[in-house]
Amino acid sequence: MAEKFDILSEDFVPTAVFNEPLPWPVINGNKADHEGENLKKTKVMNGRGEREMVLGRNVHTTSLAVTEPESNDEFTGDKEAYMASVLARYRKTLVERTKYHLGYPYNLDFDYGALGQLQQFSINNLGDPVIESNYGVHSRPFEVGVLDWFARLWEIERDDYWGYITNCGTEGNLHGILVGREVFPDGILYASSESHYSVFKAARMYRMECEKVDTLISGEIDCDDFRRKLLANKDKPAILNVNIGTTVKGAVDDLDLVIKTLEECGFSHDRFYIHCDGALFGLMMPFVKRAPKVTFNKPIGSVSVSGHKFVGCPMPCGVQITRMKHIKVLSNNVEYLASRDATIMGSRNGHAPLFLWYTLSRKGYKGFQKEVQKCLRNAHYLKDRLREAGISAMLNELSSTVVFERPKDEEFVRRWQLACQGDIAHVVVMPSVTIEKLDHFLKDLVENRSVWYEDGSQPPCLVKDVGIKNCICPAHK
Repeated sequence: MAEKFDILSEDFVPTAVFNEPLPWPVINGNKADHEGENLKKTKVMNGRGEREMVLGRNVHTTSLAVTEPESNDEFTGDKEAYMASVLARYRKTLVERTKYHLGYPYNLDFDYGALGQLQQFSINNLGDPVIESNYGVHSRPFEVGVLDWFARLWEIERDDYWGYITNCGTEGNLHGILVGREVFPDGILYASSESHYSVFKAARMYRMECEKVDTLISGEIDCDDFRRKLLANKDKPAILNVNIGTTVKGAVDDLDLVIKTLEECGFSHDRFYIHCDGALFGLMMPFVKRAPKVTFNKPIGSVSVSGHKFVGCPMPCGVQITRMKHIKVLSNNVEYLASRDATIMGSRNGHAPLFLWYTLSRKGYKGFQKEVQKCLRNAHYLKDRLREAGISAMLNELSSTVVFERPKDEEFVRRWQLACQGDIAHVVVMPSVTIEKLDHFLKDLVENRSVWYEDGSQPPCLVKDVGIKNCICPAHK
């Protein structure tokens, strides 16, 4: 083409941008500035009608603008110095916020210094994890090693499974449900009302008919309601999401009872597909005595687990494993890659397999078993201390998620980064959560709670959320 195009217009002024602010410092879990900024509220529907929901702050108020370097910056070094100061201050904020992290299931106890030497490489595992592509900078040997480790954990032979390392737990659910949909195009998706929101996102994305099943007080699926919904749709195959630890209450669906219910309703094994969402507890359950076993020796179709939760990877990632016979409906040869692909994404983070392989190799099955025991022990400690302080609390038998009354002050919720739903909040006790940290939280909660209710108001009744045996509000003390 002979026509000439200008990349920048003549009136473009690279310095005519907003000056970026430094990140606001964090002191004792709180921002030193802008605390007067109001949290926004909105309405949300739940099973009991409409209630108010508090949204987080708009990050546009504190965003860091990207500005053009000055023309003489390579001589003055001002830009480099400024960016260094921003990053240093941001690191201090991360260190401080990590001290007050309790509500989300992330293991923050890790050290991957040995992998720093590999950060200079653009590692991409695009395509099938087993078949190399023409792109040579990949980590497939590490990825397949991780997949084999989980295949042994969930009892499926190497030649019988297919899987890959995902970019997050949601991708594992999206893939598992997609395989179920491809196996049964006219199937109905069944999921308990306490399933992760990504399950219902999958139903919308794939335009699937979805039946939301009631739950018990514990949060696990109500198989009586499941039975009723199955019988009402006996003419269509069933695609079921089974929770190996629900998002809010950490409840574990009874896989054996689910299978039994399907069979009793006339669904043979060739008329249902089960995806097990084990985002957090999928790695913990195998090391818990008396826990129902998640294994491919049972008629399940796929299992997914997050890598950034109990394992403790510094970036979101996960593992998805399904049966080889199912993946054929999704798999396509891609000449451009000289490989095959049946994943959700195209390019895949090649660094994640390195982090997973490194941790699994260092800890092994015995190391994870010790960490699971520590988490369950510390979770019982927190539950008992809460109840001793007169605070309603619940802990499912197979869980490290402690559910309790929602703190009255939203700034307290934000400081401790608690996950809340309605009148309840929870703490997820991970390997990085120590007794000292729990004692600090308990002391802070009890002291603030005495102020919140000094006007004579009463804590919320949690009977509908945790059951009468766990509620110790004034009416049920």
